[in-house]
Amino acid sequence: MLNRPGFPWASANSERYSLIRGDLCRNISPADYVENLAKQTAQKAPRLDTDTPEQIKMREMFMLNFYWFMQTLLTRKDRCSMAHGLEVRVPFCDHRIAQYAYNIPPEIKFLGGREKGVVRSASEKALPKDVAWRKKSPYPKTHNPDYTRLMLEKFGALLKKPDCRLFEIMERKKLFELEETEGRAFSKNWYGQLMATPQMFAYMIQLEYWMEHYDVIMQR
Repeated sequence: MLNRPGFPWASANSERYSLIRGDLCRNISPADYVENLAKQTAQKAPRLDTDTPEQIKMREMFMLNFYWFMQTLLTRKDRCSMAHGLEVRVPFCDHRIAQYAYNIPPEIKFLGGREKGVVRSASEKALPKDVAWRKKSPYPKTHNPDYTRLMLEKFGALLKKPDCRLFEIMERKKLFELEETEGRAFSKNWYGQLMATPQMFAYMIQLEYWMEHYDVIMQR
């Protein structure tokens, strides 16, 4: 995963690229565009002359997570919690902790061969051991089949709109095939956390809402 071109948590890029209208890709390669974004972000990672290749790679992964993946999770956390009047704290996102953690060597971060190993070890005195070392259970999970069904229904309803904006940038036939097959092309898990199928439908729905809200019309 660490050596995958582009963003390591995105494993269905080729399937996504295939949905884009061919006439929009005459002068640009989606794969090159995504890979260049990842490279530009990774290059922002500060390094030490003494860093090993592995340590450099982990610093780059930190930057990619910080500038892209974490931004999404934090925004989602804020929106979901405040929509229900909850004040949620994320103490590990304190900038001082983040700055300190950036320089912790990978072998300490993954103490005991586990992700967040140093955090787990440090929390053993405050938490039961089976809690401190249990399998990571991130949020939000979209494994519930009801969520997949709702996303599919909303997606199908959008495709029936006479002014569906998705057709501006994506192949009409492939979008209907995506609905008909219930997104099987995107059924593999990515990054070991989220279910790709309902998430793909959610992305499409969000994109349609965004284009409609800002009255986006492609110029050709």
